[in-house]
Parts: sequence; structure tokens; C-alpha cells
Amino acid sequence: MKSLRTFAQIYRRIDQHATRYSVVVVVLLFGLFLEAYMHDFNLVYITLFFMFSLAFSAGPIGILNLGHLEASYVPSGRLFAHQEGHLSMQIYNNSTTTSWSIMLRHENTSIPLKQLKGDTSSVLHLPVLPNKRGSFTHKGCYLESKYPLSTVRLVMKINEAFSGIVYPEPKGIPLHSFLQQEENDYGEEKEFDGLRAYDGSQKLSHIHWASVAKGDMSVKVFSKETQTPKLIFNFYTAATDDESRLSQLCLWVLECEKQNLPFMIQMPNRVLNSAKESTDVILETLARY
Repeated sequence: MKSLRTFAQIYRRIDQHATRYSVVVVVLLFGLFLEAYMHDFNLVYITLFFMFSLAFSAGPIGILNLGHLEASYVPSGRLFAHQEGHLSMQIYNNSTTTSWSIMLRHENTSIPLKQLKGDTSSVLHLPVLPNKRGSFTHKGCYLESKYPLSTVRLVMKINEAFSGIVYPEPKGIPLHSFLQQEENDYGEEKEFDGLRAYDGSQKLSHIHWASVAKGDMSVKVFSKETQTPKLIFNFYTAATDDESRLSQLCLWVLECEKQNLPFMIQMPNRVLNSAKESTDVILETLARY
């Protein structure tokens, strides 16, 4: 009785849709029935009974194969506007039997999960391409299976939705080039550190004239002894419009995080300080601006 109640609960969660193989089975059963009725062959009766049993049992088997699965979003990487990222979804099989031939679908995206043993889970990654910064919601995913005979397409909707933040697209002038363009360098030249190709942003005093004479213009690079405790970025001077400014600041924030450099951002109404706020908090402030 308990098993019957469990099956009824699972059955209500799943939608069933016919496939082209459903038509084949119906036509085959009808043809066998006519053959058995007109000629009264025992072999035809046996075949008809066998085919009907397979078709009838495929539905419950498929429902149990899919219905014990649970799906939920799990933390994944950062999302940036106009850049492909991914959302992670964990699929858990809370039964003791193995589930077969499962697909995770969302709109035109399909990700296969061919086998999931009982009491185990698997994490699938859904590709997403946010088209703007700010709040982001992802919903409408569902699990699909045609197991075991492909005569029925079983669909179980995932009611949970993902809510998160999409950060501005990180693009603009690299941090190294920005520091070279500043009139007041962030530190004093300490020692010679090799040559680099001239790209137009370096000081003329750093040109390596010996390389110029050889036809290959290079500039001298010096390591720096930093005196300024923090890099200071200004919102209004970062670029020419708000979206470009946010993208530029996002790029610099990520580069500072990678190089473990402290920094401050002078926003219109507040100052963001990496010593007091985490990188994710600062990026979220930029995303919601």
C-alpha cells in the first residue's frame, strides 16, 4: 500500500507525451489483433500478449526511473554580461535503483545524464549567456527520459529557480597599461627588468635606443617599489559612458584580485575599498549601479 502511494505521488509529478514509436506500437497491436481474430493463431495471441505487456509495463518502469530524481542549483562561478558562463545543477537519485537515459533540458539546451546509481548524485553544468548586468533569474529546466522503450516521453519539471547577479562585462584598458598612462606612477623605479615592445603608451624616456638602431623599437621595463598603499580608480575618468565605465572598473577589479593588489574605487555616491569589502561585494555594487 505504501509503495502504491509513493507511485501515485511520483506519477503526479510527471507529464507523459507520445512519441512516434507510440504510433508504431498502436499500429502493431491493432494488426496483431486483426490477425489473431481472423486466423485464430495461438502464436499470434502469444505475440500480441507479449507486445501488450511490454507496452503496458514501459510506462510504470519509466516513471519510477525518472520520478525518484531530485534536482537543485548549487553554487557555481561568476556570471558576466555578454560572456558565456554556466550554472551548476545537482541531480540526486534518492532510490536504491539506477536511473538510466536522463536528459536535463532548458529551451534548446540538452545535457545527457546516461546513468545515475542509487543514493548518488551528479552535477551538470548548464551554459548560459546573460545579455545584461544586474539581477539574473534562470528557470524552466526539466528532466526528460524515454526509458525504457522510447514509446513515451516522460517530463518532470524542476520548480526551483536560480536567482543571482550578473556582473558587468570585463573589458577595457588592461591595468598595466592604465598605470603606464598615469602621470604619477604608483611607485618608484627600482631596477631594470628587461625589454618590452613599444606600444605607444610608454614614456619616451624609457625607449631602448640601441634596439631602435637595430630596427626593433623596444622600451626598458623596471620593477617598482610601491609607495602608494592602494590603487585609486575614479568612476568618471574610467571611460566615456556609464556602461563602459562599469566594464572598465570590473576588469581592473578582477586584475587586482588576481594580483592581490589593494585598491579603492571612487563611485558617485560612495567609495569602495577592497580592504573593507570583498571582491564579490564590490562587483555586485558595480552590477546594480
